[in-house]
Amino acid sequence: GGSLLLLFSSSSLFSLWMKPFHLYPREISGGGFIGEILSRSLVRYLNLPGSTILLIAVFILGFILATGVSFIGLIHRIAQAIPALAEKVSTLEIIRRERSERARRLDKRKKEKERVEREEPPQVVTPPLVEKPKMAKKQEEAPKQEAFEFVKPKKVFELPPLSLLDAEVEKRQKIDRDSLIMNAKILEKKLLDYGVEGKVVEVRPGPVITVYEFEPAPGVKVSRIVSLADDLALALSAVTIRIVAPIPGKSVVGIEVPNTHRETVYLKEIIDSEAFRNSKSKLTFAVGKDISGEPFVIDLARLPHLLIAGSTGSGKSVSINSMICSILFKATPEEVRFLMIDPKMLELSDYDGIPHLLLPVVTNPKKAASALKWLVDEMERRYTVLAEKAVRNIEHYHQKLEKEEKERGRVYKRKGDSLEGEEEPSPEEMERLPYIVVVIDELADLMMISSREVEESITRLAQMARAVGIHLILATQRPSVDVLTGIIKANFPARISFQVTSKVDSRTILDTIGAEHLLGSGDMLFLPPGSSKLVRIHGAYVSSAEIKRIVEFLKKQGSPSYESSILLEEKREKGGQGEEEEEYDEKYDEAVAFVAETGQASISLIQRRFRIGYNRAARIIEKMEEEGIVGPSDGIKPREVLIKKIEP
Repeated sequence: GGSLLLLFSSSSLFSLWMKPFHLYPREISGGGFIGEILSRSLVRYLNLPGSTILLIAVFILGFILATGVSFIGLIHRIAQAIPALAEKVSTLEIIRRERSERARRLDKRKKEKERVEREEPPQVVTPPLVEKPKMAKKQEEAPKQEAFEFVKPKKVFELPPLSLLDAEVEKRQKIDRDSLIMNAKILEKKLLDYGVEGKVVEVRPGPVITVYEFEPAPGVKVSRIVSLADDLALALSAVTIRIVAPIPGKSVVGIEVPNTHRETVYLKEIIDSEAFRNSKSKLTFAVGKDISGEPFVIDLARLPHLLIAGSTGSGKSVSINSMICSILFKATPEEVRFLMIDPKMLELSDYDGIPHLLLPVVTNPKKAASALKWLVDEMERRYTVLAEKAVRNIEHYHQKLEKEEKERGRVYKRKGDSLEGEEEPSPEEMERLPYIVVVIDELADLMMISSREVEESITRLAQMARAVGIHLILATQRPSVDVLTGIIKANFPARISFQVTSKVDSRTILDTIGAEHLLGSGDMLFLPPGSSKLVRIHGAYVSSAEIKRIVEFLKKQGSPSYESSILLEEKREKGGQGEEEEEYDEKYDEAVAFVAETGQASISLIQRRFRIGYNRAARIIEKMEEEGIVGPSDGIKPREVLIKKIEP
């Protein structure tokens, strides 16, 4: 009975809701003849909705009778099937929407690429051609001292001529506009592939790198562009790419791409530039060229100290040589003196014998610590001199000196100099205070041998020496926190970083990443004092042959006048014999009494008892041995105490 009910109800429903199909030679209803007859009869009395409800009820009843399933069980199964059916419908709807969105994005990207291909290429900014200035006459290059009738003429110190430097030997590469425009298109398409919309609005080619100024579309995060540096380098077949996000003063992101053919920046170009020649400071550095090819110079007096870091082969030593040579082209020994410390005994030894040196190039770390201590004493002495003359800094002191020279009509001599035929100066005469530039090529070696003494001296000089004309240049190839301590970094706001091996080293020297993406061979990032914006510079190149020619020229001008007080300080620290003030230790008498009372003597025992350092305790024990209080050291055996406790 259930099967018949299923048959009649289903055929009637098909006749009601299915279109008839043609079976030649006549049209057949969807439910067959039986279904057509039953459906027409029901519609006549119950209309279409009523007939449908009745047939569905009969169908359910027939299904229950035919299968033996209860009505409640059927309802339960239907209720269980509804969520699964709804989930499938929802999944199908999500897939349909994703396909529609993907098709929309592909269509938009296709239209954007067509727009990029149709629009005008970005503007290529060609660096202006600067005419090389004519060489100044030899008489104008060498400053001459004003002569007075009652002073015997003194030989005038002559500055090195530019002819000692090599001329530019490489021809400048012509700008390939088509290649630059093609790279700009590649950048736009590659960024678009990663969902970053925008366009390259300007291209600035330079001697070493080319800057593509990319203007992102509204809503694009700058961090997304920065994270794509490696992918862009792969697309352009570049060694590395640095992204400046954003360029200061502009609403664009700078993408710095290395040139295929890199130009060499020569020191002669920078020294012969208008920026260097117009600088009045005697401490002007010829650093190199910026990314647009303009000469870049720095006044050390305004920094006032400089911290340099870079791995081996990054161009750090060459840049230090170019800085030293640029000062030698600008200043006489009466204006600037150098104290060079080179523990590596490689780079600065070429300058031995030039008249600008306070000392021969120092290579011994112990002597370097002594020289820095002398420099601290010299700083304090200069402060006393400035206080006596009621001036605030060395610039005001020099101005007052020039004013008094004009008023009194004579030349005041520098301390330690002597002029033949000149009468003895009166006590009121002002001495000349030259600038002192301290160059330390490898700070890590000094910190390894005597870190405490070196760090204390450097810290005091960095904090106070600016006003008295003493400036520091520290260089290291290992910018780790044990070398560049927090105290040293805090007093060196101006820093230069060449290529380093990791982001950690870049953060140590510059407090930000970026130096690990540099190209080497003089490519550097300069952090100006009081600013967090880095300046990329391509360092000037000076060869060893050029340095030798400059040094030989300066040696012919005269021999160096070394500061005897530094040499005496070194001898005193090295020898230390017969000087009561240096040998006497305030803890010595207490240590003798302690040894006599306990009958034991050792360096570690003196250290623990009086809470002093190892070196100081060792000196106390050595002095006891010299005076016969304790016996000599005999390997692992304790020293013999030769005196007894004195009873009161």
